[in-house]
Amino acid sequence: MDRTALVVGVTGIAGYNIAEALLAASWRVIGLSRAPRYEIPGVEHVYADVLDQPSVEAATAGRGITHLFYSTWSRQPTEAENCTVNGAMLNTTLSALAKTASLRHTVLITGLKHYLGPFEAYAEAPADTPFRETQDRLPYQNFYYEQEDILFRAAAEHGFTWSVHRPHTMIGYALGNAMNMGVTLAVYGSICRARDEQFVFPGSPQQWNGITDITDARLLGRHAVWSASEPAAANQAFNTTNGDVFRWRQMWRRLAEALGVEAAPYAGHADPLDARLAHADETWATLTDKYSLAPYRAGDLASWWHTDADLGRPVEAFADMSKSRALGFLDFQDSTRSFLDLFDTLRVQHVIPAI
Repeated sequence: MDRTALVVGVTGIAGYNIAEALLAASWRVIGLSRAPRYEIPGVEHVYADVLDQPSVEAATAGRGITHLFYSTWSRQPTEAENCTVNGAMLNTTLSALAKTASLRHTVLITGLKHYLGPFEAYAEAPADTPFRETQDRLPYQNFYYEQEDILFRAAAEHGFTWSVHRPHTMIGYALGNAMNMGVTLAVYGSICRARDEQFVFPGSPQQWNGITDITDARLLGRHAVWSASEPAAANQAFNTTNGDVFRWRQMWRRLAEALGVEAAPYAGHADPLDARLAHADETWATLTDKYSLAPYRAGDLASWWHTDADLGRPVEAFADMSKSRALGFLDFQDSTRSFLDLFDTLRVQHVIPAI
């Protein structure tokens, strides 16, 4: 089949891994980002601002795009602004492609905040676990809902099918990404090791003791390609998680061992990273010189606030994958291995020190 994918947000953690999965499945891949960051072999890179429709039209015209994989967002101070800005970004992209492409299918990447609500609503009344795609929307503003409604209207108007993916915390290789807990914990562990400090869990008792899951970005890529290719997946929303569950009180010791640090006993309360790592850039500059690491600041690699938000939730969060299994997606990823593979890659790329 003639399949040309446009991956919006191709240099982010989701977009990069979707592009890699598409290339592995022999698709033609065009990657759209706002500005050059790094090249992905096999991807045709184009540049546009997804709030500027003429720039998106110029970047996509004449390229024969058949499928859209939309995997970018812009953090705003309030959820109302998140709805306005992130809704406009998707709407602009779809409006541009209505003029420059004949879309067959659009994949939208959102997340488990579909069931949790926005950051400021976590403690109110999230959906019950395990999260299932059949659960009703929560009675809060949520830019994921805004994006879904925009997608549904565009699909009805222009005659393409769609799928929505709701990953949990994504673990995978991507640098300078706001949602990458794996790299953040790798940087934090390396700093603890350099300063001879214990590896302190920064999150809530509910996260420390409760059941949770994660999403390997490589599995997300494969799941997104499957939903764009499988007729039974058309016009469906899917949870996307690894397929296993764990408790952070178990996982934290494994991560400490993998990073060469001592796991601290849990203090029984949250101890956020953002408040403790004001020195991170200074310490990281010393490590960069000592170990000839790639020239990044700690703040370029780690997202303290987002990891604090994920691990600080006062509620349990994990998702059910039965819907995908029933339709034939049987892929699985061991969650401990997700972290260990990432740490190995970061060492090979000289992003963190070897141990």
